[in-house]
Amino acid sequence: MTYENVTLDPKANIYFDGKCVSHTFYLADGTRKSAGVIFPAVLTFGTDAPEVMEVHTGRCRVRISGSDSWAEYAAGDSFSVPGGTEFEIEVLQALGYVCHYG
Repeated sequence: MTYENVTLDPKANIYFDGKCVSHTFYLADGTRKSAGVIFPAVLTFGTDAPEVMEVHTGRCRVRISGSDSWAEYAAGDSFSVPGGTEFEIEVLQALGYVCHYG
């Protein structure tokens, strides 16, 4: 995937002692996105707004708050997370992703 005319925030977002590292970028229309990597771990993320996670490399399992079941995703897949909730992610192979907000 290619994004044109973007503004990159050069400050890295580092979470969970470096297990997740991303950079925020903005499209020409002001849309905010982030791109990063999550290393093998089991982590819990909270969301303010709805998110769509595109998996570009690696493999993971995800459980959305309130669900008992896990779903597996790999390169080429995406998953949606409602706003104002949490999701658990078990990264099985280092995960390269793009997150779309809102």
